[in-house]
Amino acid sequence: MTTSAQLADPPATWQEHWFDHRQLLRLYHHDEHCAIYTDPDVRRAEIAWLPGFINATWQYSKATYGDAFGPDPRIYSVHHAGRHGGGHAGYYVSPVHDHHNVSDCGLESWHESVTLARELPAHEIGHSVESANNGTHGSPAYEIWGDSKWAEFYIYDLYTALGMDREAKDVYRRFTRNADDFPRRRTRWFRDWFYPLWRDCGQAQVMNRFFRDLARYFPRDADGTYTRRMNWGEYVHFTSGAAAADLSGQAARAFGWPREWASQLERAREQFPGITY
Repeated sequence: MTTSAQLADPPATWQEHWFDHRQLLRLYHHDEHCAIYTDPDVRRAEIAWLPGFINATWQYSKATYGDAFGPDPRIYSVHHAGRHGGGHAGYYVSPVHDHHNVSDCGLESWHESVTLARELPAHEIGHSVESANNGTHGSPAYEIWGDSKWAEFYIYDLYTALGMDREAKDVYRRFTRNADDFPRRRTRWFRDWFYPLWRDCGQAQVMNRFFRDLARYFPRDADGTYTRRMNWGEYVHFTSGAAAADLSGQAARAFGWPREWASQLERAREQFPGITY
C-alpha cells in the first residue's frame, strides 16, 4: 500500500479530455485522501468547506468498504460552475480519467448552503464504492438498482456516519417519498428495501458484506472485471447472505415476486452455495 510519505503530489493542472469536457482544471486542494480540481469559473470563496467534506467522505468510504480501490488512495473530485450540469464517475481501471477514481460534477454554485453541493459529489463517489471495491471492477447489481437507488443508501449512511444530522434527516424525508417505476410501478426503494436493510442489518456493514461476497463468489475474469450482471434471484440471494436472513419475503413486499424470480433464486442457491443465511 502506498504511504503518505511515498505519495506524489497530483499535478497542478489537469487537461480534461473525456466526453465533451475540455477545460484546463486547476488543483485547489490535495491531501492523502483527495485531490480537488476546479474549472476557471468556480468561485473559490464558495468552496473553503469542500476539502473537509470530500476528505471525510472518501476516508469513511475506504474505512467502511474495504480500502481496496486501486493503487492511488485518493478520490479525484472535479468541480465545474455553470457547465456540465449533473455528474459522472470514473474508475481507476479506465484510461478515460487517467486511471483515477473520479467524481466530476457541475453546478451553478458550490456554496455550502446548496443541497446538491454535497449530495452530487457524494452520489458520484458512491459509484466508485459500487464499481471499484475489493479490487474488482464493475457493478453486477447496476441493472437491478439503477443509477440512484444504491446511492440513496450510501448518502443517507454517509451523512449519518459523519454526524451530519440535519442533512441525514433531510435526505431521509426525500428518499422515503421517492417512488420509481422499476421493477414495478410505484416501487419505493428506500422506504421498503434499503432503509430497512440499513436499520436492521448493521447499517453500512450489510452492504460491505454484499460487495465483499460479490468479489469472492460472483464471476469475474483474471483482472477482476465482473463478466456479467446479476439477475433478480441472484440479487436477493446475495443480499440475504449479507443480511444473514432470507429476504425473499421482504423483496416480494417491496418489488413483487414474479415466478421467474423464484426460479432464479432457487438456481442462485445452487450456483452460489457459499452464500448462506
